[in-house]
Amino acid sequence: MNEPQGKTIPLSVLDLVPVLSGKTPAESYRNSLDLALVAERSGYTRYWMAEHHNMEGIASSATSVLISHIASGTRSIRVGSGGIMLPNHSPLVIAEQFGTLESLFPGRIDLGLGRAPGTDPLTAMALRRSVDPAGEDFAKSLKELQTYLSSENTGAAVRAIPGEGLNIPIWLLGSSTYSAQLAGISGLPFAFASHFAPNMLFSALQVYRDSFRPSEHLKEPYAMACVNAIAADTDDEAEFLATSLYISFLSVINGKRTKMQPPVKSMDSLWSENEKYAVLQMLSCSFIGSGENVSARLQQFINATGINELMISAHIYDQEARKRSYEMIAELCLQ
Repeated sequence: MNEPQGKTIPLSVLDLVPVLSGKTPAESYRNSLDLALVAERSGYTRYWMAEHHNMEGIASSATSVLISHIASGTRSIRVGSGGIMLPNHSPLVIAEQFGTLESLFPGRIDLGLGRAPGTDPLTAMALRRSVDPAGEDFAKSLKELQTYLSSENTGAAVRAIPGEGLNIPIWLLGSSTYSAQLAGISGLPFAFASHFAPNMLFSALQVYRDSFRPSEHLKEPYAMACVNAIAADTDDEAEFLATSLYISFLSVINGKRTKMQPPVKSMDSLWSENEKYAVLQMLSCSFIGSGENVSARLQQFINATGINELMISAHIYDQEARKRSYEMIAELCLQ
């Protein structure tokens, strides 16, 4: 295959900022900026990082700080959160943080919001100092955040300075139909987390489109889905690289928090048949193989879902292989 068949849509990057076995978060941050520069040169539209806490293998807990790090080292690519877990924070704090980011890097900041804690219940309690396990106040917090960012809030007793009146795109993120419907009703763009929770992808996209109401932010539905994609020169090499992804998800289902492990020749001794089934179910929206095979399957996914933008997560241990994977996909899907 030399050309993608079908429409070309924007590609973007989700960086989980993995901490590699034997390495430190400081090295992860250097790798992330290195990857962001590759993504910018390759034509990717945006570079997002997600809020996680109490996870030894993910170094993106201070997401706003990392956004500043990546944005300051790049020139044009949009940088944002995929996402900020809004129930963990005061809406005013997020308005101020992203108002600061937008003031520093005008026209380049995205604010993606989720309603999950991004961690375990005990850590969520430490973060929030209160219990809201289902994010039940998410819609209320979203409205409060939008109020702080609006130009109409100038006369209020509490204001977000900076932040007020700035045009910071807000995205709602989700792995179910709740945020899909809220995004539709609110007239906001929606991103689905099919890279780890694929089961409700098509239902959520349908709910989003059916419930969409035009707003000052968006006139028509705009949906993005995130998938895992690992491309290499051969299918065998890509499958070898993907074992690090399998090990990471195996750790998740077993309740462990480990750093990202190097790839292995075979997973057979590491997982049972039940564990293998569970991991592969979570990773059913994963595209692993040679560059041409991955790009062809990604195009099929785009055609099947009708999404407007595709976000790619590449959980690869070797930094050079990770960069090359993103380069190969861009070369084949963005030409």
